[in-house]
Amino acid sequence: MKTKFHWIVGNGLPEHSAIIEAVPGVGNVGKIVVDALVEKHPSRTIGWILHPDFPPHATLSNEGLLAPPRLEINSVLLPDGTTIITIGGDLQPMTANGQFEVADSILAMAKENNTPQILVLAGLAAGAEDRGIHVICADTNVKKSLQDIDINVSSEHPKSGMIGIAGLLISLSPLHGVTTIGLVAETIGASTDKLAADRLSSWIEQGLDLPLNLDLDTTEKTAKKLLSTMDVSEDINQILNGNEKQNDSNFYA
Repeated sequence: MKTKFHWIVGNGLPEHSAIIEAVPGVGNVGKIVVDALVEKHPSRTIGWILHPDFPPHATLSNEGLLAPPRLEINSVLLPDGTTIITIGGDLQPMTANGQFEVADSILAMAKENNTPQILVLAGLAAGAEDRGIHVICADTNVKKSLQDIDINVSSEHPKSGMIGIAGLLISLSPLHGVTTIGLVAETIGASTDKLAADRLSSWIEQGLDLPLNLDLDTTEKTAKKLLSTMDVSEDINQILNGNEKQNDSNFYA
């Protein structure tokens, strides 16, 4: 495996109630939720996930230092005193091998650190009036446990499947014995769909009893901040991919 974990605080994950993962994708729904959690609640970056297949785009850190392409692992303290872990960033590996290795390594880390559950947040392009949240999983026991608390597990969506880290985290989870749930919010597909992000965070609070304590003002602020940084990322992707359009869905999540 070429995946490397660089720990900034400690040598692993603190005790936590869940890992929430999202990378850029349709509507950036999941990424808005993850970024909003880090911004609103007491949080700190405890580690980086590195892989040679990330786009070769180093960026300035919050401390004004040049940092390598990475996914960030953050520890977030929720209002009820519990800790969640977020995994997110502005990219994912550009190759199938890299996406597999990063997803597999995240699941191995979760297993080693006794993670109760992983929530994989994603967006699904839909009509303007569609506002559903599709719950998906890859394990019959996880499916039954969700149905036992009256959560409907989708057997129809996403019809075309899922690509990238998101789909691999969910589908590989039974191999590691880690409870992993995919939450796919229908979105109009705008670059930053703050309304879909707000619906998704509310669903997590009500459906899984996880007090994220986000609101529309928070997700809107995060969406605006994300939108202001997207031009640079799009320019980098165009440089890396040239004029090819076949990889436009690389960051679907």
